[in-house]
Amino acid sequence: MKPVRIVGVLIGAFIASLGLLWFLQGMAIIEMRPILCVADCEPLVGGSPTWAAAGAVALIIGVGVVLFSARRGGR
Repeated sequence: MKPVRIVGVLIGAFIASLGLLWFLQGMAIIEMRPILCVADCEPLVGGSPTWAAAGAVALIIGVGVVLFSARRGGR
């Protein structure tokens, strides 16, 4: 596999995994406290349709980048 393909697959996998995390948090399946906080941060209680939708879009885009990079990218 060419280096361009490997980088594309890694970037796509990162976007897909981040999208999956956002989707699961938006659907209230996973709850996490804030990691870096500069103000009075509290975890979100309950789901968020906005984050679920953003996560679904990011997941689809990430999978698309992985498939494109693995099959045709870098030619």
